[in-house]
Amino acid sequence: MSKFPHFYDPSRIGTLFYPDPAVIAADAQAANLKPAVEDKKKVHLVIIDMQIDFCHADGTLFVPGAGDDIRRTIEFIYNNAERITNITCSLDSHLPHQIFHPAWWADKDGNHPAPFTLITYEDIKKGTWRPLVAPVQSTNYVKTLEEQAKKTLTIWPYHVMMGGIGNALDPELWTAVIWHSLARKTQPTWLTKGSIPLTEHYSIIQPEVPVPGHPLGGKNKAFLDTLSDADIVLIAGEAESHCVLETVEDLVEDFGNKPNALQKIYFLRDCTSPVVHPDIDFHAIAMKQFAQFEKQGVNFVNSTDF
Repeated sequence: MSKFPHFYDPSRIGTLFYPDPAVIAADAQAANLKPAVEDKKKVHLVIIDMQIDFCHADGTLFVPGAGDDIRRTIEFIYNNAERITNITCSLDSHLPHQIFHPAWWADKDGNHPAPFTLITYEDIKKGTWRPLVAPVQSTNYVKTLEEQAKKTLTIWPYHVMMGGIGNALDPELWTAVIWHSLARKTQPTWLTKGSIPLTEHYSIIQPEVPVPGHPLGGKNKAFLDTLSDADIVLIAGEAESHCVLETVEDLVEDFGNKPNALQKIYFLRDCTSPVVHPDIDFHAIAMKQFAQFEKQGVNFVNSTDF
């Protein structure tokens, strides 16, 4: 028997519309679910960056497959609403001038790099690309990124810009999150990240390179404590190859020294998809890393099997 609210319409996923909070609230009340505070087992669902720019075909950094990922995530919420205690939604949130956006860099002729350009420390030394903003700090960042994070700086299209429509959650998914909140009498958490100009911030736990003194520049200890308090942590979101992978990696690092802690993490593998790059197989890279996490105790399941 379907547990979906009468207003749920999967054909609206990936489109823009105005959800009706009054209709959502009325249906949530009629569901007559017990308050989340009464849960004997705390189940925390973490939804990573399922935003319009990533999940809609017209989004500036669309992840192929995201529409079906959202549908499965929504239906997971409705089918398991009585068991899900908390939902956290992260929102990647960027400004026009950030180190991974084209406007930050130029070649000797003043041309900005195209999206998906890789900029190395060697490129900067040779003058192939030069930072137009904070040149010393930018050069040091690229060097540190390569040395510590073992990554090359990627230039991305302008995406999930703060204040713009692309920053918002997909409306049908937002509807499900709000319905759950009202039905279970529990507040959703909105976790913003990614607005520090001088660093990338894929993981919802911490930026790629720490920025001392900035309130968002280090590890989000308060959020880690919340997840540590949960009995089960569920993870879905976009993109598998970047923000999701980096988040799981940080959780494995933080929980790895606690007995059996990794076994409470459940990765919903059918609720995520990778970024498609013209030259790099990001999906293969993620799968290799996930295989290691699974050996350490993280559970990889389909949303319909949980």
